[in-house]
Amino acid sequence: MKFCPKCGNIMLPDRKRKVWVCRSCGYEEPFDEEKDREKTRITQKVEHRPDEGIIVVEQDVKTLPTTKVTCPKCGNDTAYWWELQTRAGDEPSTIFYKCTKCGYVWRSYE
Repeated sequence: MKFCPKCGNIMLPDRKRKVWVCRSCGYEEPFDEEKDREKTRITQKVEHRPDEGIIVVEQDVKTLPTTKVTCPKCGNDTAYWWELQTRAGDEPSTIFYKCTKCGYVWRSYE
């Protein structure tokens, strides 16, 4: 890691222009690929898309809690439920339900 001598914030490498850049104040400093290799680590942000699939609980659902909710497929009034964070961390989680009678799985966005 390298810190800006002007404002103290973290500087990021711009490998195309071969400079360190401070995102706060705009200060730039030359980047030496060989000398500064230990100070940098390239990471990749992994973003999940909603169409990548939904985790469905298929076995041992008897350990899950149940709630009173009407199944849209068969009309049964009891379902198992679980909660997953399927979107960004600043958005509410998704609640999944599995009917205790027919096994149909649906979700509720809170």
